[in-house]
Amino acid sequence: MPFIYLASQSQRRAQLLEQLGVPFQLLLPTDADAAEALEQVRAGEAPGRYVRRVTRLKLEAALRQLAASGLPAAPVLCADTTVALGAQILGKPRDAREAARMLRLLSGRTHRVITAVAVQAGGMRHEAVSDSRVRFAALTPREVAAYVASGEWQGKAGGYAIQGRAAAFVERISGSHSGIMGLPLHETAMLLRFLSPRPLAGEG
Repeated sequence: MPFIYLASQSQRRAQLLEQLGVPFQLLLPTDADAAEALEQVRAGEAPGRYVRRVTRLKLEAALRQLAASGLPAAPVLCADTTVALGAQILGKPRDAREAARMLRLLSGRTHRVITAVAVQAGGMRHEAVSDSRVRFAALTPREVAAYVASGEWQGKAGGYAIQGRAAAFVERISGSHSGIMGLPLHETAMLLRFLSPRPLAGEG
């Protein structure tokens, strides 16, 4: 496996994939609006089902793009992350007001962060899901306002990034820290092993 395509606009995912020592090239969507439209939630859709469905849609779109691009064939990896409070899906806030609303909802409560990963090589597809729990401390109005003013919430499911300033809000987590960031490394490494018998960096 000389390299894979990472079909993601997330800098976090690229950084995490680098940790595994996997050579990759970015395969960015040519239509950002169409890519965002794939993340629309269906009425009554459960969070786990939602994140798996969106990941599959992203992968299929990336495969079509690759086929039309004339680029060399290689495995394609996609992922999607969502934050869920009970059955309620908290996606990417549209504006600062919505980001503040999400943070107030998460304040003093435990929520789920679910990341689905899918990789396809030829006709072979493998998928995995990471489901973690995050407990936020009770947030003061000043803390919420300061975080929203930082702009760090932009483009982040649930309106926060655990690898940034919001780490100060986290009382405890149960599950995969890298999965909460957007790419669960254990699950991703397991999927990539199906594609190549060679060990990843740090293995063996």
